[in-house]
Amino acid sequence: MRNGFVKVAAVTPKVKVADVKYNGQLIRDLMKETVSNGAKVVVFPELCITGYTCGDLFLQEQLLETAKDELRRIAMESETLDALFFVGLPLELNGKLYNVAAAVSRGDILALIPKVYLPTYNEFYEGRYFASGKGIKDKYISISGEEIPFSTDIILQSIEMPKLKIAAEICEDLWTPNPPSISHALSGATLIVNLSASDEVTGKNIYRKQLVAGQSARLICGYIYCSAGDGESTSDVVYSAHNIIAENGSVLKEAKRFENETIYSEIDFEKIEEERRRMTTFEVKNTHEVVRFHVTRERTVLTRYIPQTPFVPSNIEDRDNRCEEILHIQAMGLKKRLEHTSCKSVVIGISGGLDSTLALIVAAKAFDLVGLPRENIIAVTMPGFGTTDRTYDNAVNLINKIGATFKEVSIVDAVNIHFRDIEHDSSIHDVTYENSQARERTQILMDMANKYAGLVIGTGDLSELALGWATYNGDHMSMYAVNVSIPKTLVRYLVKYYADTCNDEILSEVLLDVLDTPVSPELLPPEDGVISQKTEDLVGPYELHDFFMYYILRFGFSPKKVYRLALKAFADKYDRAVVLKWLKSFYRRFFAQQFKRSCLPDGPKVGTVAVSPRGDLRMPSDACARIWLDEVEEIEEVYK
Repeated sequence: MRNGFVKVAAVTPKVKVADVKYNGQLIRDLMKETVSNGAKVVVFPELCITGYTCGDLFLQEQLLETAKDELRRIAMESETLDALFFVGLPLELNGKLYNVAAAVSRGDILALIPKVYLPTYNEFYEGRYFASGKGIKDKYISISGEEIPFSTDIILQSIEMPKLKIAAEICEDLWTPNPPSISHALSGATLIVNLSASDEVTGKNIYRKQLVAGQSARLICGYIYCSAGDGESTSDVVYSAHNIIAENGSVLKEAKRFENETIYSEIDFEKIEEERRRMTTFEVKNTHEVVRFHVTRERTVLTRYIPQTPFVPSNIEDRDNRCEEILHIQAMGLKKRLEHTSCKSVVIGISGGLDSTLALIVAAKAFDLVGLPRENIIAVTMPGFGTTDRTYDNAVNLINKIGATFKEVSIVDAVNIHFRDIEHDSSIHDVTYENSQARERTQILMDMANKYAGLVIGTGDLSELALGWATYNGDHMSMYAVNVSIPKTLVRYLVKYYADTCNDEILSEVLLDVLDTPVSPELLPPEDGVISQKTEDLVGPYELHDFFMYYILRFGFSPKKVYRLALKAFADKYDRAVVLKWLKSFYRRFFAQQFKRSCLPDGPKVGTVAVSPRGDLRMPSDACARIWLDEVEEIEEVYK
């Protein structure tokens, strides 16, 4: 339960219909099994103590009393188990029978939550047996001398981890236009559990999954959906045990249907609370009764998948769709700027590297959308002291294949004159030596934009801006920055996608070679004709920095939590020392370089993380990194 993670489980036992004693023992055995596997919140299906398909047997006193007895035994079993359990059973109150979710923990029945919406259509006939719990509040049922709260509006909150606030709805409740989970979430619940008995018909599983994922996204919550399976009566329908664990729109775990599988995952409640804090339209009303429970706070072993590239979908089809969408967003942004300024041309510096390649691709798409000829794209290559034949050739070939107008302006003479003017020894390859080249290139582009009545298109990406890896008033500046919210890991996939879909074999070959070229500003002389200055040797692997950036900026995670997630994601690639080294570097650079981000040119936002001072990142340029770096130091002390 550290760092906000809580392991949860959805369990479908193979019940025997109406064999309440058998079902009770089976549930107790599975309770012990889930706790031994680390689960702190465990959900069983709707009416699992009796079986959902009892039919008119629900009207039998013997069934109801035996079910209540088994609930007592289940509660007693929980006394030594460190978890909160939800089980379903029929319970009577004031002459009415209710379909109920019972919450038990540490030997106690903590709450009884009735189903609100009773399906009585098609194959369902619940209205024959049960009454709706709609509107029931402040009621109690006496069980073994204990008065148990009986209400739809109950939240169970962990004392040890206050962010864990759980509410329940039952099956059909979710499928209605106004699910109870809406009011639960607006009263603060961060986890919704659903005890269900959803029968299986063809295609229903797809809708069910979308429904659970969508509700978890809409309510910014965790959602555990646990459904009945093999063991229920198949007189008319079949149940598939389609269990689902979701978090804020993402399915963390899904059971194989028809196998009565127990599934586990870890839900991140710090992440959920952070998302709600960010969403100023998420209004909590606190109208529910709160019942508190104990679970031991301990380290949760993470089994959920942590992607190495959170900005890039792992599914190929989704990734291709995302790439097409992003390229279109970038192009539409530039299209609007061209139309508004009445500019008929743009100027782009082309280095033969990834970022300028992407910017040229975007410019070409924008010009196609506007209906302007691509030769109005003035693509300028500006060889300097560090330019290699490989990047130069790629730049030239790329410009020609895209159909832009090729221009070449060497910066060598101009920079040498500048060195003379500022009295800099050109044999000293320091930051002055490097930045003078970057600023000379920017001056050329700006002046050429004046000459051709066009806009200078910025090529720098989001990762470089986060790290401050840009020359102030050099490549840092432009008139419209099309890559400003594209992280470096995503830049690669966008260029690769275009290479795969451009239908031009020669252009594709050039793009693939650009992808294969080490990332470099090429500001230092090459060694034997090969790039000598590799960016990732200096600032660290971009895949690590993009990972850090995502969880720090998107969710506000602490250094310890980001470090833990990185170790999980990159377990097969980087050791602790490497991850820690670059995490510290990221915090230092991110805080120190905010002044560059505070005066960024315009550019289109394409994802959930951006650093525009007008939009997503309103951060003072002189903010201190101390408390973040102190926590990194604490991590270092642990592993010395």
